[in-house]
Amino acid sequence: MKKIIVLCLVSLLGIGIASAQQKKAEKKTVTTVFATDIDCPHCAKKIDNTIPYEKGVKEVKVDVPTQTVTITYDPAKTDDNALVKALAKLKIKAEVKK
Repeated sequence: MKKIIVLCLVSLLGIGIASAQQKKAEKKTVTTVFATDIDCPHCAKKIDNTIPYEKGVKEVKVDVPTQTVTITYDPAKTDDNALVKALAKLKIKAEVKK
């Protein structure tokens, strides 16, 4: 009888862990490319040192030759407009590239 109860508890624990992992995998991220007016490595360094600390930002890639900034973020915590404003605080003009 004890073995059956222990077996049931272990299986319930396994189901709970699997369910929690599935919910964690469902978190979504959005990647947006911004066209900017950056033209030097100093501007890129400013972005790399500041934007990753904005709420919800997961990853930032700056490409100076093409004047683009690619940002991956959690849409539940921030959006494109907030990121444009964050770039504007750095005196960088940005708009969503289509």
